[in-house]
Amino acid sequence: MDRTERFYKIEMLIRSRGSVRFDTLLQELEVSPATLKRDLAYLRERLGAPIEYDAFSRGYRFAQEGWRDTKHELPGMWLSEHELHALLTLHQMLAGLDEGQLLARHLQPMAERLQAMLGLDEKEAKQLQRRVKLISTARRRASTAHFETVCSAVLLNQRLAVRYRKRATGQLEERDLSPQRLVHYRHAWYLDAWCHRSEGLRRFALDAIEGAQAQADAKAHRLPLKTLEAELDRGYGIFAGGTEQWAELRFEPEAAAWVAQEEWHPKQEAVREPDGALRLRLPYVDATELTMDLLRHAGQVTVLAPPALQAQFAQRLRAAVARLG
Repeated sequence: MDRTERFYKIEMLIRSRGSVRFDTLLQELEVSPATLKRDLAYLRERLGAPIEYDAFSRGYRFAQEGWRDTKHELPGMWLSEHELHALLTLHQMLAGLDEGQLLARHLQPMAERLQAMLGLDEKEAKQLQRRVKLISTARRRASTAHFETVCSAVLLNQRLAVRYRKRATGQLEERDLSPQRLVHYRHAWYLDAWCHRSEGLRRFALDAIEGAQAQADAKAHRLPLKTLEAELDRGYGIFAGGTEQWAELRFEPEAAAWVAQEEWHPKQEAVREPDGALRLRLPYVDATELTMDLLRHAGQVTVLAPPALQAQFAQRLRAAVARLG
């Protein structure tokens, strides 16, 4: 039994019995007298448990009159120390994904309660957090105000009026949206929504939204998740819509050792060849992002099909060589 479990058992024993003798606690917890004294001191001093020794009953009880009705509660749920460590690590991962401190003020209270349950002071907590590090590159930061507005609209099923700047033209447009879901992809946030102007599903980058206002009195047009997945998740990467095509690729053995461990698309088909090479077949609707990822393996990958993807990849390679001068 770890320390966190002992805390909950001490609390439970005192609540259920009213007063519990020291030797009874020792027997129930199966710890040494020194350990039990430390646990009782920690419950009083760090977790605010109103535990006192009652000379009349020669046992420990809650100090307030009417202790059965006391509102004191140990923080959190019944979790083991390993589970608390896992949750604290997960919190660090969420914080690493929190571009622009979008969720920090909401996540911090949870982190503080986890630290309290583990018995960490502020210095120990900071040291422990530094043991989990996320490295991110090419981050795109979204506005905190807009993120919270969009997130609430998704969860509350409210329509949104947004000002959206198209990257290709730089044009600022007004859009009336029924938000469907939030998507986090390669360090950036996107909103999948039904656009009432174009009467179709569209994907919007949150960092390109320059204004967002929820329409609390207008219920969003909610689509089934299966419809979203069929429409927006068919292709490779973040690009959505368009005609589905299948790319056939062959990676040389050196690159195949890495690519074989990666999932490029949930529907991909991979076959290892006798010489260690890898044939990979996957769907896409727009070649832009797929071509960029193939360039990471330039010299180690061959595009077998379709011809249009072959031509686009070859063109990018020739342009790259030309720039070498």
